[in-house]
Amino acid sequence: DFYCVKWIRWRGERTPVVTQSENGPCPLLAIMNVLLLRWKARGGSGGVWGGYSPKSPGELSPPSSGCPQVKLPPQKELITAEELMAHLGNCILATQPQDTSEGLQLNFQQNISDTMTVLPKLSTGLDVNVRFTGVSDFEYTPECIVFDLLNIPLYHGWLVDPQSPEQVQAVGKLSYNQLVEKIITCKQASDSSLVSEGLVAEQFLESSASQLTFQGLCELTARAPEGELGVFFRNNHFSTLVKHKGHLYLLVTDQGFLQEEGVVWESLHSVDGDSCFCDTDFHLSHAPGKQGATTSPLDLQQRQVDQDYMVALSLQQEPCSVLSDLELARQLQQEEYEQHHPHPHPPHP
Repeated sequence: DFYCVKWIRWRGERTPVVTQSENGPCPLLAIMNVLLLRWKARGGSGGVWGGYSPKSPGELSPPSSGCPQVKLPPQKELITAEELMAHLGNCILATQPQDTSEGLQLNFQQNISDTMTVLPKLSTGLDVNVRFTGVSDFEYTPECIVFDLLNIPLYHGWLVDPQSPEQVQAVGKLSYNQLVEKIITCKQASDSSLVSEGLVAEQFLESSASQLTFQGLCELTARAPEGELGVFFRNNHFSTLVKHKGHLYLLVTDQGFLQEEGVVWESLHSVDGDSCFCDTDFHLSHAPGKQGATTSPLDLQQRQVDQDYMVALSLQQEPCSVLSDLELARQLQQEEYEQHHPHPHPPHP
């Protein structure tokens, strides 16, 4: 019931994030870390407002008082599940619309009632059911109301390849649960075409058992707004997600990295699990304990190798890249300057 708090420098201010041990309540922590990291919600400007981008007409709009957010006492090192729930409940109540019309108030009361039945599940896990047609497509269940009320986008990356007509036909607009039922039904059918369609659907689930496909990663990279904080769902795990300079990163909440200031984000650029750890400024992280060491020529050389590696990984994603050649050149130039300018090259031996 106790969770360790890790303090990081986020946008120039000391900011807490909640870490977890094995089998921790990841839905609760993913949501709470979004609320903690968007502490500048009221101070932002532009299209993405405090990590929230406006939704389509008819969906919940952000409350006039600002995005719900959480702040902890500066010396907080441990926090209980009850405290997290209390903070979350306050944030949900703060979403009450300023409009006093009877219809909106009744709708809000219904949303609150639905949310209260879902909150206890956040400590164990939410039952969300993805659809394979888009990174924001889920079967709407009561569990989704928490994300809507708090204006937290929920994403996944499990999509069908549109260049595979057989898979598109077999999967269609079905949710995961519906697709599993279809596979069972098709296997028992006497029509050979239905049996074949069921086998194609089953093959899709088996080939994408990691629940992240190249098509899903491409669409997620393209659709997530720059700087947006959201929650990423994969393999029944919920992670805090952010997009920085066109790249996706997941917040590292493993309690084993509690004392590692240089390990804050993990890159999400590959479907095969290959990733890199980064610090709070999204610079590549190195071996623990090296943060305060003097930069040697070998360290500088390794940084350049790492940087080249990240560029190569980015180029592998070229079909879904949202950066122009000019933007990419500027980004690489700025990253190289930031890496080397604060630490001048040592004299040549």
